[in-house]
Order: sequence, then C-alpha cells, then structure tokens
Amino acid sequence: MVANFPACEVKPGSMGRPLPGIEVAIAAVDANNEPVVADDGTLSLVTDAGGEGMLAIGTGWPSMFRDYLHERERYERSFVDGWYLSGDLASRDDDGYLWFVGRADDVIKTAGHLIGPFEVESALMEHPMVSEAGVIGVPDEVAGNIVKAFVTLAPGATWNDELRLELIGHARRRLGAAVASRDIAEEPHLPKTRSGKIMRRAACPRAGRT
Repeated sequence: MVANFPACEVKPGSMGRPLPGIEVAIAAVDANNEPVVADDGTLSLVTDAGGEGMLAIGTGWPSMFRDYLHERERYERSFVDGWYLSGDLASRDDDGYLWFVGRADDVIKTAGHLIGPFEVESALMEHPMVSEAGVIGVPDEVAGNIVKAFVTLAPGATWNDELRLELIGHARRRLGAAVASRDIAEEPHLPKTRSGKIMRRAACPRAGRT
C-alpha cells in the first residue's frame, strides 16, 4: 500500500509514499490513541505536515480483505467514514512521504510525548556494542511512563555502568532527551515470537532490573 519506488528519491527511515491508486490519510487520535470521529460519523484528519495520527487507507483498494475470521465486530470497527483504520501511528512530511511511529496499542506516552519503541530500538542498535534492543514503558507517577530499554550486547562486549551511560548518551544525541530511554538494562536473551520479533510486553515483569 505504501512503498519506495525505484524511480523516486528514497528517504532513509521513511515508509515511502502510497502506490498509485491508493489513497492514504492521517487520522487524528485522542489521548488514548483512538481515532477522533465527529457526531455525524466524519473522521477527523490531520492535514499539517509532520502531524502524527493513525494511518488510514481509503476503502475499495484491489484485494481489500473481507473480514477478520470469526471477528465480524472487529472488522466493522476498523472502517470509519470510508477509511480503513490500520492501527499504525504515522506522520506525513511536506513531500508526501510517510513515517512510521509505532502501533497505536504499543506507543509509549511520556510527559506529553508519544514515542514509538521502534524508533528508540533502532537508535540503540546503531551502537556497535548493541546486537538487539527492546523498549517498553515503565509506569511513573510524574511522567505517566518512562522509556526503558533492554539490550543484548554484541559478541565481545562487556556490560558495566560505563557502557550503560554511554548508550543513554548515544540515544539522547540521536533522538533528544524527551524521546531517548532514561534507563537501560542488559538482557542476554530477549523474548521473541516464533517469527523472531521481540516480545516487548514479555519484558515488563523485568522492568525493575538494572
């Protein structure tokens, strides 16, 4: 639905632009990351470049799916005002390129900011001492949540407080203090799904480890 085309400029980190014939919009979301729908059923859309919201796709595309198996109600909730609500949070820049923020049910809210774990994980994995990273939100009385990361070190690397501070500093330089993880812990074996994706929620019981 959205991709980078061989004949067009590729912006590193961007999902690209909608394929020809595919209509895409950014739907406004409330504090709970739920789409904002007016009383008349109209979906509120974000029109300003850089504004974040839920990625919505105009209905009627080729091969549009017909149902969630045995979950008809869920299927119907996914369509509002002629748009399919993907559940992905994203933004769109001035050139029409789309940027993934995170899943609506997986985004961390901290001190008024919406932070996609994927963004923080990617920044940490740029460091040569990090092999894998998983990021979660840890409840905090002041900020609502704070961003905490768990990292698996690259072969030959040794975990110590100096490296922990170095990784925190690296993330802050890449992302800014508001987005970067405030705490980082080592986790030699990050839990994963059968397909190899890191199970972020499985790290929650270990959120107190340092």
